[in-house]
Amino acid sequence: MVRRLPLTKMTIDIDPLWDFDDPAASEERFLALQSEVQTQLARTHSLRKQFEQAHGLLDNVENDLPPGESRARVRYLLERGRTHSSAGEKERAPLLFSQAWNDALILGEEALAIDAAHMLGIVAAGDESVRWNEEALALAGHSPDPKARRWRGSLYNNLGWTYHDAGRLPEALACFQQALDARREQGLPGPERIARWCVARCLRSLGRLDEALEIQQELRAEHEAAQTQDKYVEEEIATLLKEIQ
Repeated sequence: MVRRLPLTKMTIDIDPLWDFDDPAASEERFLALQSEVQTQLARTHSLRKQFEQAHGLLDNVENDLPPGESRARVRYLLERGRTHSSAGEKERAPLLFSQAWNDALILGEEALAIDAAHMLGIVAAGDESVRWNEEALALAGHSPDPKARRWRGSLYNNLGWTYHDAGRLPEALACFQQALDARREQGLPGPERIARWCVARCLRSLGRLDEALEIQQELRAEHEAAQTQDKYVEEEIATLLKEIQ
């Protein structure tokens, strides 16, 4: 399921990177920023299944990385792992994500560490997937960093589907409800609607059909008021009506 949120105009203030009394140090900061941006450009290619282009950009970043831990290295490891995973080479991804996790923790980059743990949860299965999602949630739940805390909705959602697929439905429902709480805290209507849909979908699996239908019909009414439509909501309503009959 993919939901696209509207793009907003943004600018990056590079002036604070300057120290005119130390141009060499300024150069290092600009190069680090450039490397981080290149990793994200690589991600745009991997998302479009342009894996050769993604790896080419990441090769350039790897060649320019200084020794030791850095934000650029963490992002490089994350995107190299994601590219392998998206290309169906999942066996090559866990080591990269593990390195990203360890480096990010050393640097105190909690949001990036959570990203790495979340990816380990995706490439793993069963109890190992649960363990990594729980690691990420523990870090997100105690972090003072807003970027880290914003991960909670996605992590609870992922853990919910892991439980759902394993038939652990009460635990799945609890996770989906926690994901909904996190989305409401963020105040973003789109992600909140998806979280409500997931709660209703799990209720259907639990046989609580009337409750599930009520939520899906509320979502349909909201879309009708906004003159939009969600095919996933419509599919669920049709399925529920058939099962209730």
